[in-house]
Amino acid sequence: MSPTTERAGNMPAKILFVDDEPDLECLISQKFRTKIRTGEYQVFFAHNGVEALSKLLEQPDIDIVLTDINMPVMDGMALLAKLNELVTLVQTVVISAYGDLGNIRKAMNGGAFDFLTKPIDFQDLEITINKTLSHVQQLKENERSRQEREEKLRQSEAREREKAIQLELALQNLQRTQSQLIQTEKMSSLGQLISGIAHEINNPVNFIYGNLNYVNDYTHQLLSLITLYQDHDAHKYPEIDALIEKIELEFIKEDMPKMLSSMKLGAERIRQIVLTLRNFSRLDEAEMKPVNIHEGIDSSLVILHSQLKAKPNSSAIQVIQEYGYLPQIECYACQLNQVFMNFLSNAIYALNHYDKKSSPEQVKNEPRTITIGTSMLNSEWVRISFKDNGPGMTSDVRNRLFNPFFTTKPVGDGTGLGLSISYQIVVEKHGGNLKCFSQPDEGAEFVIEVPIRQRARLQMQAT
Repeated sequence: MSPTTERAGNMPAKILFVDDEPDLECLISQKFRTKIRTGEYQVFFAHNGVEALSKLLEQPDIDIVLTDINMPVMDGMALLAKLNELVTLVQTVVISAYGDLGNIRKAMNGGAFDFLTKPIDFQDLEITINKTLSHVQQLKENERSRQEREEKLRQSEAREREKAIQLELALQNLQRTQSQLIQTEKMSSLGQLISGIAHEINNPVNFIYGNLNYVNDYTHQLLSLITLYQDHDAHKYPEIDALIEKIELEFIKEDMPKMLSSMKLGAERIRQIVLTLRNFSRLDEAEMKPVNIHEGIDSSLVILHSQLKAKPNSSAIQVIQEYGYLPQIECYACQLNQVFMNFLSNAIYALNHYDKKSSPEQVKNEPRTITIGTSMLNSEWVRISFKDNGPGMTSDVRNRLFNPFFTTKPVGDGTGLGLSISYQIVVEKHGGNLKCFSQPDEGAEFVIEVPIRQRARLQMQAT
């Protein structure tokens, strides 16, 4: 079966004849009238290269261009060059007289598929057309196969990209879950430890604190008795006078009340620390409830108090508390205390690390500070900020700050979980916002924004 017969069952072969001879159109139409009438050929005509390019714009799926070489306006060689620029599947057959074999050779070298000589032998013309159509058909098949391969490759790449995205999401979820489990276990253990210590200290402290009043009363009574005895009979016994002088009784009578007062103050301080530790752990308050945010921040400061003091290689850190009015906030108190602890610990670490890189003059003239600010954003939201005047951070570090396991600390100094967990607690657990503002050498500020009422938000999510 010939290529043209094959095409007849599908679509006609589109052939463009380009020649300035006026009788060519009539002659071609007559010679191929059967093929044209049966739809095997669809024939177009142009008188020069410019008209041919116009026809190609109208009929971009033309299969063959048969063009004369010598034509006015734009000759066959110029047309061939234009067709090569278009990079289409159309194949070109050049037609010229025997005396123009040099141009024919040039055209073949320039990309023409075949050539014919004038006067045209129509039997040769039909053979050349069939041969050219067969080549065009093969080119189109190759192009379709290439496009199919490319499409399959694109689809395969798209599937692989989708798989890669899903794997990345799964990895992120796994890391987040892993970090949650690690930090939850860590905070649970810390909370239990703190709560246990507070409980163990609380009992003996209460015993001491409760008995100090009695000791104070007994001491005053005994001192009164000794004074009374001195006033009456002590001078009769020289050995008693000697002992009074030896033990410096007057000093004891003066110093004993002061000692008892100091012991009472110390016991009261221990009781307050115990209450602070219990407030921080809040193991008995795991559910969401209204709490005083300032108490949670103060609890964290008490626990970190020793780290704020001056050390051989770093100055003391001053904490500036710019507390505004805040109502009680509905929240998971223990979790928010964990967030406050993370921010304060990171600020202390950054400031101490900054001091190590600073000169003694800089450390002296630029005291390290952590400023804690609280305020109302509006009637529904509150704002809590932790700002230090430490080394700050680059935009690259800032962008990765809340990623699980990302840390700029040396191995052993940090796990990269604190800020990641803090982000989850603020954003996911409390429906709030957590932002970081920082530039190198300009310190860092972490800003927490949380709604005052959580129950309404959670009820809306549930419905």
